[in-house]
Amino acid sequence: MLFSKEYVGYLARQLTKKLIEGEFIEAPNQAPVVEKINQSIFDELTVEDRINDEVRAILEAYSNEMQKSGANYQEMFKKVKNELVRKYKAVL
Repeated sequence: MLFSKEYVGYLARQLTKKLIEGEFIEAPNQAPVVEKINQSIFDELTVEDRINDEVRAILEAYSNEMQKSGANYQEMFKKVKNELVRKYKAVL
């Protein structure tokens, strides 16, 4: 993830503040709203990291076959990642 957790928390607080000021939402207690927005932003920003971890695990499982066939790790990483992005309908 490119952003620190502190910055994501700042974004969540500012977004909540703007939503309330703009009267898009009503929230007598802002803390739970900030926490939900913080978690949503964090989840969205870590999608690529989670997909990359899954790709590495898949390629690790097939490392012997890849060595035998002489497959290029970077090309396989890209292909598997694209498949997972399509599978999860992620936008990176």
